[in-house]
Amino acid sequence: MDRTAQLTARVTEREIAYDPPPADTSLHVRAARVLEANWTGASTVPSRSLYPHQWSWDSAFIAIGLRHLSPLRAQTELETLLAAQWGDGRVPHIVFNPSVPLDAYFPSPDFWRSSTAGRAAGAPRTVQTSGIVQPPVHALAAWLVHCADPGLSRARGFLAGVYPRLAAWHRYLLHRRDLGGGGLVSVVHPWEQGMDNSPCWDAPLSRITPAPARSFRRADLDHGAAEDRPTDLDYGRYVRLATDYRDAGYADGGGGFAVEDPAFNALLIASEHALARIAGELGAPGTARHARAERLTAALVERLWDPSSRMFLCRDLRGGGLVLERSVSGLVPLLVPGLPRDLVAALVRTLGGPHFGLGDSTRLVPSYDLLGEAFDPHRYWRGPAWFNTSWLLERGLRTHGERERADALREAVLSLAGATDFAEYVDPYTGEACGATGFGWTAALALDLLHQPVGPSVSPTGPSTFDRSDKGGDRA
Repeated sequence: MDRTAQLTARVTEREIAYDPPPADTSLHVRAARVLEANWTGASTVPSRSLYPHQWSWDSAFIAIGLRHLSPLRAQTELETLLAAQWGDGRVPHIVFNPSVPLDAYFPSPDFWRSSTAGRAAGAPRTVQTSGIVQPPVHALAAWLVHCADPGLSRARGFLAGVYPRLAAWHRYLLHRRDLGGGGLVSVVHPWEQGMDNSPCWDAPLSRITPAPARSFRRADLDHGAAEDRPTDLDYGRYVRLATDYRDAGYADGGGGFAVEDPAFNALLIASEHALARIAGELGAPGTARHARAERLTAALVERLWDPSSRMFLCRDLRGGGLVLERSVSGLVPLLVPGLPRDLVAALVRTLGGPHFGLGDSTRLVPSYDLLGEAFDPHRYWRGPAWFNTSWLLERGLRTHGERERADALREAVLSLAGATDFAEYVDPYTGEACGATGFGWTAALALDLLHQPVGPSVSPTGPSTFDRSDKGGDRA
């Protein structure tokens, strides 16, 4: 029996032996069962029904939670993903499971044609992937997974194995995706940023001619309500962008969509700091990586900070200027440890103010401006609250000394994850479950917060909360 299954069984037995069982133990067991059910043998799917393959940033978040159940499985999760890396360094946003039927998900492997269309970019021959990327959470995840069981990590050579791949991934982003020339990374498709149909993309997407509706079939509508998903018009534009990128051999810089996004770049900054710590663990200096993270932080502030909005905004490189839409992406830079104090204070005020209402009208952070014209409490990234962004903001608040707000957000994540059967996302006002249930990163990040000691706040100039070593995971 797998060690995660054994752990679940052991804790279930304790529930019978002790009366009453601790509430957090029950949530722990339920989260472990979700991750067990979504495990394929080498990686974890986000959702058996809706997302039956391996997704890039999902796997990073899932590994962060899995480390509390099985550090070995958490290491395997990241190793499986990185094994599908392209020769140019990109980590694809989907690694396809060949045993899943082609019509179970669109766009499927026969759409991306990675091994042929991506040949010049070094796409792998033996595994099928997409050709776009997702936010770079991976070095951060690798460091946290190592900290869960350093002995196992060193014995397996985990960090030594993933470090070159993570370094190549960051090089790809920093060298191939600085499309604006200002030092920040650009996304070339809304799916790359992860917040697929955010209103931040409406203006940049409006210039894209949609693919004909008859040219694709939306498998997502087989498992989710149409009113909760991106519109057919948006989907047609996504398909057009992906088709054009594929037909250009996945070469960067020539497409009609290029946006500098604050969350994507903030996660790269956090992962650069993590990569510096990984280098140190391997006996190499991390000074250059810390310095690069500081330069990225300065570029983030210079190019994407909007004083009048009191938050970060996206920059549309094809249309010119900042996109005047407030989304949760513009709050995620709170997790950057070197952010100027006045900006931190402004972000905290914005988070609790009328546009996001955290602690007042909402318990989890909505994905989009509550007062925005495009706000919809149920439609994917146009208003609902997601657990991964709330987890990131909990980390950010704690990093910058906002202990009470971080504690309240932690409790809200745990409460709503349990109450909604680990929903994909929720109505930010009511907490009503939306999308899939039994969702991988919801279960994983709830596990991570369950194992997080609620203690003193961490100074932004001292060790990051991401450095905390959790020693409680069973070795698989």
